Order: sequence, then C-alpha cells, then structure tokens
Amino acid sequence: MKTIISNGTPISYNTYGSGPATLLFVHGSFIDQTYWKEQVSFFKEKYNVVTMDLAGHGESGTNREVWTLQEMAEDIVNLIKELRLENVILVGHSLGANLILMAASAYPDPIIGFIAVDNFKNLATPLPPEYESQVDEIIANSKKAYAETNEHYARMVLLTEQTPQWITDKIVAAYRNSYEPMGQQTLPQFFTMDRIERAVLPSVKPRINLINVSYMPTNVAALEQNAVNGFALIEIAGTCHYPMLESPKALNEALDEVIDGVLEAKLAI
Repeated sequence: MKTIISNGTPISYNTYGSGPATLLFVHGSFIDQTYWKEQVSFFKEKYNVVTMDLAGHGESGTNREVWTLQEMAEDIVNLIKELRLENVILVGHSLGANLILMAASAYPDPIIGFIAVDNFKNLATPLPPEYESQVDEIIANSKKAYAETNEHYARMVLLTEQTPQWITDKIVAAYRNSYEPMGQQTLPQFFTMDRIERAVLPSVKPRINLINVSYMPTNVAALEQNAVNGFALIEIAGTCHYPMLESPKALNEALDEVIDGVLEAKLAI
C-alpha cells in the first residue's frame, strides 16, 4: 500500500500492471479499494491499473475536521497529478462516479474516458418536493442513530431480498462501521448532488459511459436531457448496487467493451 498526502490527509492507493492507458478505479460510499479485486486481476495484464481509498475510507486518513465531497474530488485530481498519469480512463462506482465527474471537470487534460458503475440513474434530476421531508428525516435520524440509519438505507436502496447473503452482510457491516464524522458531514451533500451534476457536465469532455445494474431502472430521459456531451448505457443483470461483488465477470466484460471503445475513439482522433 502506497500513500500520497492530499489536503493534509494520507490517501492510500495501489498500482498494478502497465499498458497504453491508465484505469483509475474509485469506490463508492463506505467501502474501499479492495472491492475492485476482480477488476484489478482482469485488467492489470493489459493496462496500468490504479485503485485508491477515498479519505475517511479503507486505509486512508481520517484527520479532517471538515469533510466535503469537493475535497474528495480534489484528492482524485491530486493523485493523478502526483503519479503523473496520462491517458486516464476514470471508473467510479456510486459516489465514486460523482467524484470522478467533479475531477474530470476540474482537471480534464489527461482524461480520455469516463465510466460510471451503477450511478446517474436520475442524472442531474432533483428529488421531487414530496421527498424533501424524508431527506430531513434521514439526516436527523443519522445524527441520533448513525449505524442504524446507514444500515436501513443500505437494505432499502442498495440491496434486495434476492441479494446473496454474504454480500448483504458485507455491505451492512461496511455501512454500520463507517467513519461517523465523515459520514455525518457528507450525507447532506449527497442530496444536492443534482446541482453539481448540472454545473459540471458541460465541461466533462468524454462521453458519459454508464454500466448500471437492472435491479433499479435507469431514467434514460434524464440522460438524454442532461448528458450534453453524449452517453452510452449498458445494463447488466443483478439484485444489488455492487456488481463487482455479485457479477464480476459481467462487469469486467462490460468494462472491457467500453474501454475498447474509448481507446478506438482516441486512436481515430
């Protein structure tokens, strides 16, 4: 495990393999870079593969008094700069997809591809007004009972009754045991992400490639309206938000297809 210092915090990362492009994998909320194990094994034979732990996650530091998604996106940019990465294809799962969107907007030059895994199912779309009171309730409940609120959210939104039990147990434990100061401060920011998406999408050069799981539908109309520089969607079968755990072979095949397309497009320029 290697580290850089970004925004005063140690950020843990690993590098594997070599090749014509760098695949930078960014995990989602409350999990860590080890979730990409099957992707690392598959892609390191062809590409330079980089994985990282977001601040407050995995082996990265927790020494921040103020936790913002903006700084987490800056950490991604700082890692790219520190490692002098070129021909970067960003791969982000869940929150990681939001963060790589912000990073690609802030530091576009080395970015040649953008892949979101099970995210942007309602791209740049605000919550309906009737859900606003539920948001307030979720935030209030998190302050009173953090672990229990996180578990409830994971079971209701990210997992289903059909999800294999070992995955359910792993995700519930990750959500319950996440670093509370980070979770408490970033939670309200999740509910304003639609505004950030609308603001940064026009400055993200690559097409938005989505690999989404069928357990929850994707709002294609929202993509057509808001993905101003184009999008492509691949859906894979699954019962939960974690295809890297449930369907690693299908995810690898979909990623391989998208990456091939990104590199073909670059060569054609």
